[in-house]
Amino acid sequence: MSFASLKKQSSLGALTAKLVKEVEKTNKGGNSADERLWKPEVDKAGNGYAVVRFLPAPDGEDLPWAKMYSHAFKGPGGWYIENSLTTNGGKDPVSELNTSLWNSGVESDKAIAREQKRKLSYYSNIYVVKDPANPDNEGRVFLYKFGKKIFDKVMSSMQPEFEDEEPINPFDFWQGADFKIKIKKVAGYWNYDSSEFARQAPLLDDDDAMEAIWKKEYSLAELVDPSQFKSYDELKTRLNYVLGSSTPKAPDPEVMDEETNFNSPDITGSSTKQMSPQESEDDALSYFQRLAEE
Repeated sequence: MSFASLKKQSSLGALTAKLVKEVEKTNKGGNSADERLWKPEVDKAGNGYAVVRFLPAPDGEDLPWAKMYSHAFKGPGGWYIENSLTTNGGKDPVSELNTSLWNSGVESDKAIAREQKRKLSYYSNIYVVKDPANPDNEGRVFLYKFGKKIFDKVMSSMQPEFEDEEPINPFDFWQGADFKIKIKKVAGYWNYDSSEFARQAPLLDDDDAMEAIWKKEYSLAELVDPSQFKSYDELKTRLNYVLGSSTPKAPDPEVMDEETNFNSPDITGSSTKQMSPQESEDDALSYFQRLAEE
């Protein structure tokens, strides 16, 4: 798709409906430091502020986000920190184990399944408008990893709750809006509730400059391409080691993500009782806060 076509779709509002439809469809159904990734920072009081702009899908790709499932839990043999094969609809050894534990009907088994459940993350390309903690990031394109809470705000902008609110496509260069990330420490945890979209406006007044930004985007499809995942057998071997060995290892810093969302429990292919979204989120926040404090 050409940049001119992207602008035409913006004026027609065609992408917004397409993105909403895709989310509705998908909802039915170990990491090292990466310089492509941007993260907000907080001060000593736990407050943080930044302004970013979600960018359109990269050239040749359909969606402006990628959806990733992963696991991060500790066993006798150390930490299991791996992306889940269920991201692409495949069988995953942790999901299979959790299904077995949950279906046993034993409460202690269900507790283990909860500890091992999936984490849901999203990735999008962003343009950093304002980053007081790291001004050198301003005017640059990054990948941004975020959780369900921010994704829900994105969806709310496309599907506003009240009829006097105009829907927008936050990923659009011309008809989108800057996203103000406001972080507060609430009960010891990072809280994004005050984050919000600014008024609708073009990112820049220069189409050529915006096209240059668009061409700097990173592939999202590549992030979740099956070739980027370990094989089932490799994950199974790692899982067996983590659950059976007695040599602990330090956690990967990348799992210490303050905003997380877990599907609860990590059950695939079976009908089971689900925890409430609030229970799931509280459990996840508590879990990763403990990691951050260790």
